[in-house]
Amino acid sequence: MEGDCLSCMKYLMFLFNFFIFLGGACLLGVGIWVIVDPTGFREIVAANPLLFTGAYIMLAMGAMLFLLGFLGCCGAIRENKCLLLFFFMFILLIFLAELSAAILAFIFRENLTREFFTKELKKHYLRNNDTDVFSSTWNSVMITFACCGVNGPEDFEAVPHLPYSPLEKTTPEACCQRELQSREGMFVNKEACIAGIERFQNRQGCYTVILNSFETYVYLAGALAIGVLAIELFAMIFAMCLFRGIQ
Repeated sequence: MEGDCLSCMKYLMFLFNFFIFLGGACLLGVGIWVIVDPTGFREIVAANPLLFTGAYIMLAMGAMLFLLGFLGCCGAIRENKCLLLFFFMFILLIFLAELSAAILAFIFRENLTREFFTKELKKHYLRNNDTDVFSSTWNSVMITFACCGVNGPEDFEAVPHLPYSPLEKTTPEACCQRELQSREGMFVNKEACIAGIERFQNRQGCYTVILNSFETYVYLAGALAIGVLAIELFAMIFAMCLFRGIQ
């Protein structure tokens, strides 16, 4: 009876890790294709810092899952105690890292409030100075999401003007409406926008726009995170049971 349970656990663990292995291989393949693709897709991704960073994250996740699935499959089917122990330690490290990230996110959740972002924007934003990482990132966000500031254009009333931009009053260029929401997109009417004519400005604050954009995915992401943690926990239990059952 004990041998049958051990055999069942071994094949279940192999099947479970085989799917992890396939998922990692798919992510790894897509990540490599996006980064080295010679057909021009790379340039499209590179134009958007968020997508470019996402491609490297996908590559890292794919490599990690690929290795994890391979170790789990080999350890289970070969009944190799060394591989099973390494698999357990690898999963344990990932589990603890994810748990730490969740705890830190809960502790520092007050840093994601509207007031925090408004304060940081007024303190560090340098308008159209793209050599400054903070300002460049904010400009990219405002252009991509067709929004302005945290709450709206009024956030920039306290932001100092650049000495070489006499035309600019309160509204930065990134808040102006464009025909295409990208840095290469043509302005609808840049001069009128900067002069303060509202119909040529993006009036909605980025905090509300981004929150609305991701609201539908928050519960799904939370459920997925809990599911992943549960799977990792069961994988560790299976690995240890199989490890102890191997003579």
